[in-house]
Amino acid sequence: MTRPALKNDTFIRAARREPTPYTPVWMMRQAGRYLPEYRATREKAGDFLSLCKNPELAAEVTIQPIDRFDIDAAILFSDILVVPEAMGMNLSFQVGEGPVFSDPIRTVHDVDRLPVVDAEDKLGYVMAAIKEINARLDGRVPLIGFTGAPWTLATYMIEGGSSKDFANTKRMAFDAPALLDRVIDKVTDNVIDYAKAQVRAGIHVFQIFDTWAGVLDPRLFERYCAAPIQRIVQALEGEVPVTVFAKGCAQHAERLAATGCTVLGLDWTTNLAPIREKVGDKVALQGNMDPSVLYAKPEVIRDEVKRMLEDFGNHPGHIANLGHGIHPGVPPSHAGAFIEAVHEISARMRG
Repeated sequence: MTRPALKNDTFIRAARREPTPYTPVWMMRQAGRYLPEYRATREKAGDFLSLCKNPELAAEVTIQPIDRFDIDAAILFSDILVVPEAMGMNLSFQVGEGPVFSDPIRTVHDVDRLPVVDAEDKLGYVMAAIKEINARLDGRVPLIGFTGAPWTLATYMIEGGSSKDFANTKRMAFDAPALLDRVIDKVTDNVIDYAKAQVRAGIHVFQIFDTWAGVLDPRLFERYCAAPIQRIVQALEGEVPVTVFAKGCAQHAERLAATGCTVLGLDWTTNLAPIREKVGDKVALQGNMDPSVLYAKPEVIRDEVKRMLEDFGNHPGHIANLGHGIHPGVPPSHAGAFIEAVHEISARMRG
């Protein structure tokens, strides 16, 4: 696949730790409920999953923040749970509950019935959305594709939805570790095929989200988070830059950098400076402002942006972002203030 030539490749250069005239910036969940235009499109789609599966509308919401803000990357509008759904699990989004699988995995039979699918076939609507997005973007900024990491996907598949204590998944980890290995391996195989399909469809960057990696002890982290992520990164063979974002895992920064990823995403519970000292010659860093800062006044947002940029320092290899997804109640003008402050302050730091 020949990707569109980029008019703004600042994100790609920063990912490769090359000098840039300013720090590029995007926001996790930047196409989402805080934007009135997104809410209108979602209403038109009928429900969240229908929006994900409609390439035209998915492209529309992907590009909405690019049209509104001077932002340095677009991220494909989709959901991490489309992978287990493609594997045959029954997914729905319940009001007030979030995602629900009515047929959670608990036994060997449950695992064995799940196939390794052809992503081009079962997730073709995602590939169609990527192609439509690139056509509409016309190279303005790079397009980020993504997946959930095997551990995070497995928790949803085993718990049947969101969880506070991950009782069923952790019970399996201790009582039946070989069974959980089978779940993780099968999910990893599917994620690899999905990632490769996104690359063929035309993404410029691939991001792996491991939202629940921070609930694992070091031994289980290696087995169920780091090792499967490394398999995915190696399978992509450097075709595009790969970002790994494992929430709550700053203590594992060196191990995650050793997966071979290009960029390491960090949440807001750590400082950038010590992580850069540890891994800055191996990976670029992405993040990491507390998303709740965007509830504050624009002048406070600017102060927090300055603090974040100074924490990283005037070095190549920083992609500014929030430490997790933007909250639905944030005023769009505050998101704009964040983006403008990153560009303005970082350009001045470059001198």
